[in-house]
Formats: sequence, structure tokens, C-alpha cells
Amino acid sequence: MTIAQLDAPKRGFDISEFERRTALAQREMKALGLAGLLLTTEPEVRYFTGFYSLFWQSPTRPWFVFVPETGKPIAVIPEIGADLMRRTWIDDIRTWSAPCPTDDGLSLLVDLLKPFADQKAKIGVMKGHESLLRMPLGDWERLCAQLEDLHSQDVTNIVQSLRMVKSEAEIEKLAHICKIGSDTFARVPEFARRYKPLEDVFRDFRIAALSAGADDAPYVVGGANQGGYRDVISPPSRHPLQMGDILMIDTGCIWDGYFCDFDRNWAIGQADDLSRAAYDVLWRATEAGLEAARPGATARDLFVAMSKVLAELDRSGGDIGRLGHGLGMQLTEQPSHAAFDDTELKENMVLTLEPSLSYGEGVMMVHEENIVVTPNGGRLLTRRAPPELPVI
Repeated sequence: MTIAQLDAPKRGFDISEFERRTALAQREMKALGLAGLLLTTEPEVRYFTGFYSLFWQSPTRPWFVFVPETGKPIAVIPEIGADLMRRTWIDDIRTWSAPCPTDDGLSLLVDLLKPFADQKAKIGVMKGHESLLRMPLGDWERLCAQLEDLHSQDVTNIVQSLRMVKSEAEIEKLAHICKIGSDTFARVPEFARRYKPLEDVFRDFRIAALSAGADDAPYVVGGANQGGYRDVISPPSRHPLQMGDILMIDTGCIWDGYFCDFDRNWAIGQADDLSRAAYDVLWRATEAGLEAARPGATARDLFVAMSKVLAELDRSGGDIGRLGHGLGMQLTEQPSHAAFDDTELKENMVLTLEPSLSYGEGVMMVHEENIVVTPNGGRLLTRRAPPELPVI
């Protein structure tokens, strides 16, 4: 057993965590005159119930949870998930034998929602940015046709706003997986050697992460090339590491359903002046983000603070997208540190700071850390990268 496993927080949450989440949602629902929230996606179902399973990777079956204006959530799920759902705090669990393409839970959902349709009530459904309807569109249309007096209202902002601010118990889990990720990155110089294929480096990274206590390492991407890399989302190739390559590994490891998401950069054998300069600018841009990450600031403020430092080297004014995002049960969550996002930061939001630079002959470099928003600025959950580009 590793030290990380010995020091691990308790898995799962106390019932009070779900009672608090549900009560906060119900307060928002009451203000909008909503009779309930209909949820169909894994993070939202897990957020309100505690139901956690990798079985969501199968697209075969839909899953539904309804959060009424008072009382506990109600689950309408395939029978295969009934036993696991009974281990949560949920009492009202309605199941069907699935898959059943002609009626995959639809009649049960109609039975649940018909009383609200009879009252011409409104229910909340997530319809906005970074949301999806995880059920067949044809079934949704049939549901609406059978409940034509039931009105739906977009509640994306309500649910995302609740999830953005983490509880102390959530932050404890996030800090734990960030420590595991930091420990794993510290081992990279042991196996990232000159002439070793990038694919093998990534495989060794996954093994090291699991050995350090991660439940999984589903997201391991990056690149390596002379003086920088050309993209940050490719699967690894058989490219052997060469003298002068800049190696970057970006990982999203999981512990008890919560992600870390950060990267590290190394030079293989030697680093040129431009690579060192790019790394220095990125490190200082991250410092600016840490300083700006205070309650009352906005996601746009973080973007602006980091962009000012990046402009020292990247004066192209090109589209650099966003410079970080929220983090939690998903690898990326709201908000986005971007010019378009005026989301107000609140204490205990967990964020990534992810400044990036394009430079030289079409290469780039990215730096990323995970933080908690506090009144004194961002508090690191990750072990801070060294201020100078490390050389392996």
C-alpha cells in the first residue's frame, strides 16, 4: 500500500453532503417557480445522488433522476443499476428491464411527470452550454407529446453554479488526486529517457499513476518535438525522444470520481534559449493567475491577467481560446477563463490555470496548475512546477 493510499480521504460522502446540494437546488427552483429538475447525465445524477459507476460508458441505456421541489430525488433507472442506487441516500427508485428500445423508461417517466403536466407546471432541464440530453431525441419528443402541458425551462446556470463551488469534502478529494498526480510527475525523469518512444513514456506514466494510488488515468496526452510541440491533444506516437525535444505530459487522473488536470514540461538533454523563455513567461503568467484568483473577480479577469504576461512573447494577437477552466467530477467544467466569460469567482471554486504560447517555427508550450479560489488568491492543489524549465 502506498503512502497516498494510507493518507487517502474517506471514499464517498456523508448523506449531509447530498442533503445540502439538494436543498440549495430546491431553493433556486422555488425562486423560479419550478416543480422539479429532470437530470439525464452522469455528473448531475452523481452530484445529487452519489450514484457512481463506470457503466455510464455504455450508451445503451438512458438514466433519469428527478429532483422535486421538496424531498429527496427520485431515480428512474435500468434495473441493472438498482442495487447500486439503493446504496445511496435515495429511497424512491423506479426501474425497468433494459435495454428496451420500444420503451426505455419512457412510460415510467411519463407516470412520474404526469401530475405536474396536469397542473401545467414547469420543470427544469439543462439546455445550455456544456450540457447534453442523454436520451434518444425521439424519446424526448414522445415525452413532450405525451405531456404537452408540462413546460420545461433551462436550468443549466443553476446546476453549473452549484457544481462550481466545491464543499470541503470535495476539495479534500481533489487535493488527494492532485497529490497523486504531482507524485507521478516527479517520477517522469526515471523513465523519460533519450531514444525512448513517446508511446512507452505515456504507458509508464499511467503505470506510475496507478501505482501511486490513482483509480484510473484515462486522460494522458501531450507531445514532444524540437524546441516545443505542435499540439496538445494527440495520442502518443512511436517518436523516440531526441536531444533538444520539449516533452509535455498532460494528465487527468481520477480518485473517487474526482479529477486532477495539469501538465508538466521537460527538455530532453538540453533546452534552447527560446524554449527557456517561453517556459519562463508561462510560469509567470500562472503566477499572475494565482494572484488574480480571488472572490469577486471574474473568469475573464483571470484570462486578462495571464494574457498580459503572455504578450511579452506572443504579440500575434491570435486566437488563444481559453486559459483554463473549472475542475471537479469532470476533467473540464465551467467556467472558462476566456474573454467571453464573466462568471464571478467564489471562494472554494476549483480551477485550472492553463496559459499557452505559440512561438518559434509553429511550436507551442502549455503550463497548467490546479487551484482553489481563496480570499488571498489561488491556493495550489498541485505541487508547483519549478520556475525554470527542467532538463532530463
